Amino acid sequence: MVDYKYIGSIDQGTTSTRFILFNEKGREVYSYQIEHKQIFPQPGWVEHDPLEIWKNTQETITRVLDDNNVTAGEIAAVGITNQRETTLVWDKFTGQPLHNAIVWQDTRTADIAAELAADGGADRFREKVGLPLATYFSGTKMRWLLENSLEVAEAVREGRAVFGTVDTWLVWNLTGAQDGGAFVTDVSNASRTMLMDLKSLSWDEQMLAHFKVPAEMLPSIESSVPSEPYGYTRKGGPFKAEIPVSGILGDQQAAMFGQACFEQGTSKNTYGTGCFMLANTGTDIVASNHGLLTTVLYRIGDNDAVYALEGAIAVAGSLVQWIRDNFGLVEKSSDIEELALKVDDCGGVYFVPAFSGLFAPRWRPDARGVITGLTGYANSSHIARAVLESTAFQTREIFESMEKDAGIEITSLKVDGGMTANNLLMQFQSDLLDVPVVRPLVAETTALGAAYAAGLSVGVWGGTSELKKHWAEDRRWSPQMSGEDRSAKYRQWNKAVERSYNWVD
Repeated sequence: MVDYKYIGSIDQGTTSTRFILFNEKGREVYSYQIEHKQIFPQPGWVEHDPLEIWKNTQETITRVLDDNNVTAGEIAAVGITNQRETTLVWDKFTGQPLHNAIVWQDTRTADIAAELAADGGADRFREKVGLPLATYFSGTKMRWLLENSLEVAEAVREGRAVFGTVDTWLVWNLTGAQDGGAFVTDVSNASRTMLMDLKSLSWDEQMLAHFKVPAEMLPSIESSVPSEPYGYTRKGGPFKAEIPVSGILGDQQAAMFGQACFEQGTSKNTYGTGCFMLANTGTDIVASNHGLLTTVLYRIGDNDAVYALEGAIAVAGSLVQWIRDNFGLVEKSSDIEELALKVDDCGGVYFVPAFSGLFAPRWRPDARGVITGLTGYANSSHIARAVLESTAFQTREIFESMEKDAGIEITSLKVDGGMTANNLLMQFQSDLLDVPVVRPLVAETTALGAAYAAGLSVGVWGGTSELKKHWAEDRRWSPQMSGEDRSAKYRQWNKAVERSYNWVD
């Protein structure tokens, strides 16, 4: 054990940024969180301000250190976990963004995806990159910026523009920015761009050509747990000292790491802004025949990469925020459980939150959100219940696809993320899947996974077997619903989803 008190984790998510300090037992000690603005220039478009994200990152670090009298010398290393696919382009000489970040939920690239899919279908690149052609991934967003932003196009011609996902942006700024900042990403984030070959773990020339991305714009692809740190925080930054930046994992891969899902066949579901279920397939690249994604889970040092199957749901916790902010149904997101508990069931109401189309396993960009089954009997509590149940229904779709693709029977489901605090949702999820749902003692495993990666890199922990000993169960929900009720509810859900199709021409 390295003689330090803490391992730091920057958790940069879709709606907020957090800095958390964990101890050597993987327990959260201090944290601070700040939300950032969601920018909607047009329907279906979602952007973030990269400078606001960097400002908030610095402030969360400063608040944790200052409020708790922590010195940088007490921190062994810093890891980063981030919203994936969100695409940034900035000037490498000035550090200024050339456009707002285009967020993973954004649908402006539908025409680009359709154009590329016209020759060979949506799965034409799946064997190489593990992903279908969709608005979700970074490649289409990069091409859109190159074709539609004059500022980006000019900077590319002049050799000033660089591209990165959020992890790259943060590491670059933390380690010096235009004054020698490390320009890197890790295999888990690179595997979400549609630009990396899953087998070689390198940028693929043919994919770069399809998306018109110059290779010189791209960061180097490194291991999630590097043998040597990517770089060190600069003394003039928020840490005011040099600390190793030594772990990067995309948020869902980080949650798997934090849940200690290191064996082939282990799985978890994260309930956050979206909802993401992953199953570890070991060093095997497993192709999906049921609408799932094949992605890199992590790579430790020079070892072989570990892969996963993933099902992605675009709208989960963000639906609760939407109901809160746009309709005022609840004052706080946490109030929705109390409102939903005022009724025994959804009253026949089903909410399909296809705000940006439907992701896995349906992949229907033409779908849009619908509320079905409304009668004069329905009230706000039924709506609240339908909001929560929509996440559980979407999870069941992925759960079934996962078992078919991976050839496994999932006998229990590890869960994490903010929505797992909602006992009503967790019980309904167990009922709908007919398996136990298990929440760990540390529910925010995304940040923990990044801390684990950083700590492994610098020797805080000796290996993944040591990390597994830190995992502990907090609560378990077991199924209580009859098979007849389960089938009836799922049948109605599928009817509701079909009503969301063909809305966008």
